[in-house]
Formats: sequence, C-alpha cells, structure tokens
Amino acid sequence: MNTLRFITAGNVDDGKSTLIGRLLYDSDSIHTDQLGLLEKQTKQEGVTIDLSLITDGLRAEREQGITIDVAYKYFSTKNRKFIIADAPGHEQYTRNMITGASNSDLIIILVDARKGITTQTKRHASIGSLIGIKKAIIAVNKIDLVEYSEVVFDAIKADFENLKSNLNFDEIVYIPISALEGDNIVDKSTKTPWFEGDTLLETLEYIEVPSSENLASRFQAQWVIRPKDEENHDYRGYAGQVLSGSYQEGDKVKILPSGIETTISKIEKHQQTITKAVAGENVVLHLSENIDISRGDSIVKIDELPITSNDLKTWVSWLDNTALQIGKTYILQHRFRKVRVKIQSIDKKWDSNEWQFSKANGIGLNDIGQISLKSNQPLFFDAFTDNSKSGNAILIDETTHNTVGALLFLA
Repeated sequence: MNTLRFITAGNVDDGKSTLIGRLLYDSDSIHTDQLGLLEKQTKQEGVTIDLSLITDGLRAEREQGITIDVAYKYFSTKNRKFIIADAPGHEQYTRNMITGASNSDLIIILVDARKGITTQTKRHASIGSLIGIKKAIIAVNKIDLVEYSEVVFDAIKADFENLKSNLNFDEIVYIPISALEGDNIVDKSTKTPWFEGDTLLETLEYIEVPSSENLASRFQAQWVIRPKDEENHDYRGYAGQVLSGSYQEGDKVKILPSGIETTISKIEKHQQTITKAVAGENVVLHLSENIDISRGDSIVKIDELPITSNDLKTWVSWLDNTALQIGKTYILQHRFRKVRVKIQSIDKKWDSNEWQFSKANGIGLNDIGQISLKSNQPLFFDAFTDNSKSGNAILIDETTHNTVGALLFLA
C-alpha cells in the first residue's frame, strides 16, 4: 500500500483545519478517547465537535483562531495511507507552508466560494508549483453558503483555469465541498447533483503520483556500525534510509566523495538479511571491500550518478528575520553531509503577487528567490524537480546556528 503525502493551503478562515478534521472524522480515523476529549473542548453552541481542534493543537493557535505551525496527521483507508500537512494560511507564515509543501506529492488549495480566487490563493498555487508539486485539487469550500450554486463553482473553476498556464501542475481536479457540513468530502452530496466528479477522499485514494522507487537510487550513510566485539569482529555496516530507487545484493556502486567502486554484498533490515531494499526502508548496507566511509557519504549505483559540483544554483525560501547576506559564509546541510558555502549572488526573486520574477536587491523573511552559492567541498545532489529526496537542503547561520533558509537545487 503506497503513501500519499499532501498539504492543504488557502486563506485564513477558508476552513483548512475543519476540512482535515472532517476528512478524519468521516473516515473513522479518530480514536474514541480523542473524540471524548474534543467534545469537552468544543464550546460552540449546537456543535458536538469543533473539527478544527483536531489539527490546531497549539493553545496560541486556538486563542487566535488560526493555524501557525504545520500540523501533521496520519490516517489510512483500505486503498492508501496518507500523511496530511495542515499549513498556515496567513501570509506571515508562508515559510511554514513551504516547509510542509516541500515533502508533499499533492496540494489541496481551498477557495472560499463567497470570495473566489484571491492573492493568497495565487501565492499558495505558485509556491506549490515552484517547488515541484505536480498534482493539485482546488476545493471550493463553503459551497453551502452560496446555496450549492453550480454557477459560482463554474466561475471559480474558470478563473483558476485562466491561471493554469503560469503553473507547472500536470493535473488539476476541482471539487465543490462544505468542510463544515461534510458535502463531497467522504460521501457524495445530494445537494450538488450537478457535480459528477469523485469526492475528495475518492480523489485522494486513486490519484496517481510518481513513486520514489522509480527514481535514481540514493543512500546516505547515517551511521557506521562497527561493534568491535569478539562475535562481530569483522562486522562493518552502513545504516541509513533508502531515499529513492532500490538496492539489492550484487549491485555495483560508487562511494562519494572517495569515488571508490565496489559491490553490495549484503543488506540487513531489522537484523534480518534481505535481498532488496526499496525507497523509504531503513537498512544496513554491507560492501564487498572494507572502505573508509563516514557519516554523510553517499552510496550510489555506478550507472545512476548524481550531480557533483561546488557551484550551486538553488531556490531559497528565507526563514530568518535577518536577511540573506551576499558574501557571507553559511553551513549547508544536505541531509547528513555538511559543507560551508558562500553566497555568490542573488539572481532573482519571485513576486507571488504579480506572478513574475523581479531583480532582487535582497532576500528577507518569507521571500523566495534564486541564488548562487559556492561550497568548499563538492556536493552530490539531484535537481529537486528530478528527485526531491536528494534535491533539497537547509542553510544554517554559523554564528547563531539558526536554520535560516530552505534550499531546492536547480539543475
């Protein structure tokens, strides 16, 4: 059973948290004890359960009535497993939305049926598209507040279709819903007889997304296992997660950065020998030769080599109150490998309001831009659009040790 990672986005008060609560509630994915707690916490007159409380877990968020952090929820049906990221809607927390979107296969963009397409709708659509999400669901929410109007739904659909040429989505699905009432979330609504498409859950269950198993094989050593006891005197294994692709006994591989070629002699999972490891599995790889491998070194198939370079071009989403500084040195962390990088230039900035690039004088909090960096050691990576699992990194300030930027590598 494969897993679909998706994110919800939209304006403040468009109903993202309520939508996720409804999805979990109507699909029987909430534990009985949690339901009891939610009933006690719900203070709305005439409402048994405030569905938004399921994801808005922080007290500060509840007091303000908005989602600030990215809340993750997990559930499954007989057809698929799901990981949901409920992202902030307020422009001030755009960086949090980017964090959730960077690991998502699909984006659900909520549109208030009364308001239609807004600037924030465009912003979230452009961010999702820019960072490589290919599947989008436009959920026209609060359709009950416009008397389930087909005319309103069709107008919003037409407005978004006019924006489609500016986006890189390869599939867009439109669904009229009411998160509060449950229309077209899990079950088809009798109040929208004019809508012939699938419900939201049906769409999520069956929409096709690329599998990480079909990508180039990527593995970084997270831990070198050398017990050095009498029973395991010659044991040398390299533990980590198969980020993408697959590995099996007999595969010819290259170790980076050393460039040494060798063969996989054994694969272990949960202390049991297996013949093949696929994307998402945490395993221990053994090699036919004893090679000096350190944390952060990559083990890749010799016919599936990544990009190797000291000169890097990336998208950056800036996360810090202190602006990015040209000429300053930062730490770039690419999963378990760290290198020092110097900012060479700010090439351009994305104006999500105008849907165009502009010449950038600087990159500040919540800005998205393209920058050029130079590293003191070679980095081994893929373009994010080719392989998101090895195509992202973070920037860390050397002085404060704050994570200041999220990076997506360009080819």
